[in-house]
Amino acid sequence: MAINNITGFPGNQSQRATDGSQVQVARSEPTASQQQTGRPSTMDTVSLTDTAARLRELENSLAKMPVVDSQRVESLQQAISNGSYEMDSGRTAEKMLGLEQALQR
Repeated sequence: MAINNITGFPGNQSQRATDGSQVQVARSEPTASQQQTGRPSTMDTVSLTDTAARLRELENSLAKMPVVDSQRVESLQQAISNGSYEMDSGRTAEKMLGLEQALQR
């Protein structure tokens, strides 16, 4: 059982955003060969604007970046192991209290 017209767009449906990030969605009717082979009765297509494509590129590049700054971790490990690391207890306490307050919101 096919579900048609669920978005409220009649026939060949298309949708466009009115702001700068335009998304187009389209649906075409099946060809005779599609009807004979039993393949999906419609073909859906989606095209994204340059803004959306750029956002996708940025997401991909961020996903490839390491979560941890390994150089900073290494320098802290060295400072701790050789005894040169100095901790500001007041600053640490302030940060801990700030975290607690943020979690209670």
